[in-house]
Amino acid sequence: MASFHDEFRIQSDRRPTFHDVTDRVAESLGASGIGNGIALVFSQHTTCSVLIQERSDDVNYWGEQFILQDMVNVLEKLIPTCRTEGQYLHPGPLHIEIARRERHEEPSWSLNTDAHLRSVLLGRSVSIPIIEGKMQLGEFGRIYFADFDQVRARERTVRVQIVG
Repeated sequence: MASFHDEFRIQSDRRPTFHDVTDRVAESLGASGIGNGIALVFSQHTTCSVLIQERSDDVNYWGEQFILQDMVNVLEKLIPTCRTEGQYLHPGPLHIEIARRERHEEPSWSLNTDAHLRSVLLGRSVSIPIIEGKMQLGEFGRIYFADFDQVRARERTVRVQIVG
């Protein structure tokens, strides 16, 4: 069984962002030389998700597809955006102190509990069957990397592991 790993980076913003990474994953698949197997697309970041959704042709003023904005709107009702300390139990004072001391983080950067919870709810990876060198995403399926962290923009790593 062959195994191939690839990674690439994307830039997030200070709002929920979605990046269509389908073509980048297809490039990884082509480079792998694997014709039949499984592609795993994974986020190592605990405030991000990877999901499969159809492409919506309409976009809002931010350029976000309606279907993805609809998901953000629903998630906002289930898991409201963390706007101030004490809204959620996390982060507590010990977490804030350790983050400041060991990772040189600003206290406000820890106000991303909503992003952690949304990521857990949606999942941090997808597995896609590969048959005869093609990802089996269905007629409308696209792979999206979602970053729900709204406290700061960051560069994120998307990992692709293909086995077959």
